[in-house]
Amino acid sequence: MSRFTLSPRAAVILAAVVVAVALVVVVLGARGSGGAGTVSVSGAAGVSAAPTAPPTTEPGAGSGSPAPSASPAPVVVHVVGAVGRAGLVTLPGGSRVADALDAAGGAGPDADLARVNLARAVVDGERLYVPRTGETEIPATVDGGSGAGAGTGAGGSAPGAGGASAPGAGGGPGDVIDLNAADQTALETLPGIGPALAQRILAWRQEHGRFASVQDLLEVNGIGDARFAELEDRVRV
Repeated sequence: MSRFTLSPRAAVILAAVVVAVALVVVVLGARGSGGAGTVSVSGAAGVSAAPTAPPTTEPGAGSGSPAPSASPAPVVVHVVGAVGRAGLVTLPGGSRVADALDAAGGAGPDADLARVNLARAVVDGERLYVPRTGETEIPATVDGGSGAGAGTGAGGSAPGAGGASAPGAGGGPGDVIDLNAADQTALETLPGIGPALAQRILAWRQEHGRFASVQDLLEVNGIGDARFAELEDRVRV
């Protein structure tokens, strides 16, 4: 028998030692692998973290402050009639008749403000006439201007409301009459329009500022559909 032959007991002990060594090697290998994995994962996370790109802004956008808007141009208005200080007043653009009256010293004690549209926006170069209580004839402007920007009174009267007719207002037989510029004499040349009805047309114009269309004649007391049909081709605005 060889001298290196192991006894059964020795073989069992040797096998146990080999198994124990193998287990130790396996455990140490697992620990080393886990640590390496941890380092690898940590390193990968650090490398893959990309810097956040700053937000892009389009040219001219994101300034946060709106572009300044142009202020409306000032207007110059001639205020006459029953006011404290008749004359020229300069007002900011977008002002109303009430602002013009305040700038002219306010309405006089005899002013008939019921016939004045205080909320109407004023127009550069116009004439604002404030009528007095009981006054029916509105003095006409010498230059005979017409329209909202030239001679329209605060009560809505246009040039020629009680005097000579303005250029283009008409007044001859068969002429086409401008409702916003004609005086009483010119209105009476229209078919079916007498002094009383002409004064009602002027009073409506004073109250509302001007005729926006010829159909507004239907709102004048005494003008119905039949009379309007006769007038429609003889008037304009």
